[in-house]
Amino acid sequence: MTTNLADYPLLAQINTPKELRNLPQQQLKRVSDELRSFLLNSVSKSSGHFASGLGTIELTVALHYVYNTPFDHLIWDVGHQAYPHKILTGRRDQLHTIRQKDGLHPFPWREESEYDVLSVGHSSTSISAALGLAVAAEKEGKNRKTVAVIGDGAMTAGMAFEALNHAGDINKDMLVILNDNEMSISQNVGALNNHLAKMLSGSFYAGLREGSKKILSNIPPIKQLASRAEEHLKGMIVPSTFFEELGFNYIGPIDGHDVNGLVDTIRNMRNLKGPQILHIATKKGKGYQAAEQDPIKYHAVPKFNPEDTHLPKAKPSLPSYSKIFGDWLCKTAEVDSKLVAVTPAMAEGSGMVEFSQRFPEQYFDVAIAEQHAITFAAGLAIGGQKPVVAIYSTFLQRGYDQFIHDIAIQNLPVMFAVDRAGIVGADGATHQGVFDLSFLRCIPNTVIMAPSDERECQLMLNTGFRLNGPSVVRYPRGNGTGATLPSVDETIEIGKGVTILNGTSTEGKEQKGRRIAILSFGSMLVQAKKAAIELNATLVDMRFIKPLDETLIDQLNANHDCLVTIEDNAIAGGAGSGVNEYLLAQGKPVSILNIGVADHFVKHGTQEEVHHDLGLDAQGIVAKILKFIG
Repeated sequence: MTTNLADYPLLAQINTPKELRNLPQQQLKRVSDELRSFLLNSVSKSSGHFASGLGTIELTVALHYVYNTPFDHLIWDVGHQAYPHKILTGRRDQLHTIRQKDGLHPFPWREESEYDVLSVGHSSTSISAALGLAVAAEKEGKNRKTVAVIGDGAMTAGMAFEALNHAGDINKDMLVILNDNEMSISQNVGALNNHLAKMLSGSFYAGLREGSKKILSNIPPIKQLASRAEEHLKGMIVPSTFFEELGFNYIGPIDGHDVNGLVDTIRNMRNLKGPQILHIATKKGKGYQAAEQDPIKYHAVPKFNPEDTHLPKAKPSLPSYSKIFGDWLCKTAEVDSKLVAVTPAMAEGSGMVEFSQRFPEQYFDVAIAEQHAITFAAGLAIGGQKPVVAIYSTFLQRGYDQFIHDIAIQNLPVMFAVDRAGIVGADGATHQGVFDLSFLRCIPNTVIMAPSDERECQLMLNTGFRLNGPSVVRYPRGNGTGATLPSVDETIEIGKGVTILNGTSTEGKEQKGRRIAILSFGSMLVQAKKAAIELNATLVDMRFIKPLDETLIDQLNANHDCLVTIEDNAIAGGAGSGVNEYLLAQGKPVSILNIGVADHFVKHGTQEEVHHDLGLDAQGIVAKILKFIG
């Protein structure tokens, strides 16, 4: 896909921020307009994250204009909003490859560019990393500057406040930009406020404030009076915030779409001493009306026609596992008022929108606060409610201690609906859900289930919801197979697998007369079945990772020459490891092959591409088994 750079005369000259900094400031408005047009043109043709980037156009231009990147360190929180940053830092002509196999990474990524200071994917890490970089810069002594950009959503995580608290305490030079895209840019965030922000960030005000403090520092009553006077003065002309209490100098809020105002204010703030906060107000989807009106819908987009006011409708398909879960929530809440659903800011992704609308009293979105979500659920359970925590596999990692300390040790009846388990695809290493079986399997009191289709998924949700202890149902990103769903009161026996195919020994050349049993965990069953048919192997759907069906494993080991475990999880410590541990403890001879994700982080690509590359499709499974049996 090519873009005609003749349509973007200024942007075409900017291959690095150095070229941007060579332009006169009065041209930055045109640069911003061209950048917004280029982003719309590119993402509409290639797909990708969209609304967030449109909201940070002017901020990106201003930051690279004022700061000497990459010498100065610029950190983007999460990175959905970093597409404009990629365009200005030498990746303009590759933007159409973003999120595609061997293309640009969806988020800032250290391996990709020297301008990407921190590899990110999960939110709320920017201030902590920036503080570490600020401490390192002070020790280095080269006057290197540090800036972190964090959104109002990411600011809801406890980690962001921990970092702010520490930064204010140790008083290092750094700038945190709070990109507030929920606030409308109304009259109080207009010309007057921008003028005041420029004045308050300027050297005269800063010098007056610091000088006054020094002069009056030896007269405690006057010092306190001066401090209060300053607080009241600022309280009259800028919004009152608690950032000052944390030790930050606060400026704002200012219009985040006024590039010249941003440049003037950031340039003033660049040389202020100590920790600084600049609060800017932006609009997600800025400049594209449909995205402005529905930024959630336009957060990540397929290929679309910018002239059309609607995104293309997805082709009819089987319901996703997220939809199956959301429907199960509604059906169960209809018959059980004690069901309480909790999610850390993943209502849309986890299929909970309808539930939140129909059962608002039983629904809690705790914002980006996974640790809090889990311990909050513990409190609900102790109080006699029946909490269900809907969380992505990769985000559950962030609440690991709370799972052990607050749920499992106390053996509380909390069910975790773990979405996006296994290979997720285009979001890359930070989002692949391939560690949950490994980090959960070692926790006592925990029942772990992995459905092979949507019928099994609902059966396991029914079963876990009724258990008097912690349970996990982990299911993949993507659609089901069309299986008929059970009723909401149908359950399955804990720790029991099912036989899908009974293989027989053949004297075929490839199998050499050896009987093979494939133990499939979760959604790998579809590919495992194709492999089992080709190899004339026995196939079982294990269903449970914990407790394992030990009786079934014993039978398979006794009647087969070779066992093969298959899972879309890390081999290290995963479901197959559990089978290994059990068999080795019996002291019986065993020949076993574990198929899963090897010991490396999985890059981005479609789910199909990644499964193929990892040998987790039917073809790869057969090849691995034939190699193993020789």
